[in-house]
Amino acid sequence: MYFCCMVVQVMEVDKILEQSLLFDFYGELLTDHQKEIYERFVADDLSLGEIAEEAGISRQGVHDLIKRCNQTLKGYEEKLHLVGKFLAVKEKIEKIEQLLDNYNEENTEELVQSIRKISGEIIEEL
Repeated sequence: MYFCCMVVQVMEVDKILEQSLLFDFYGELLTDHQKEIYERFVADDLSLGEIAEEAGISRQGVHDLIKRCNQTLKGYEEKLHLVGKFLAVKEKIEKIEQLLDNYNEENTEELVQSIRKISGEIIEEL
């Protein structure tokens, strides 16, 4: 039972992270109204009811708008892949940092070759 709850929590965190990243990259492409409502939901962590009350619309209206925004933002990502590229580059930079953390004078040449390889991969990502 505990494991099941933990999996659900991790999935919720992943969903929130995904929504936040999509909004960070593509939020400016939403209308002002969509942007305001979506930001209240994702960034401010307000409930549908709280947003509905503030915006003067129904809870169902907020739900539908957020669902449409999610679909729109995911559509942008499917076409442009900016979030995917960002995450891939971030992962490669973390690898470089790990290499540098494990640096010692005996493996200097190996370190330089590894960093050059990873930097080449980053350039290809862009």
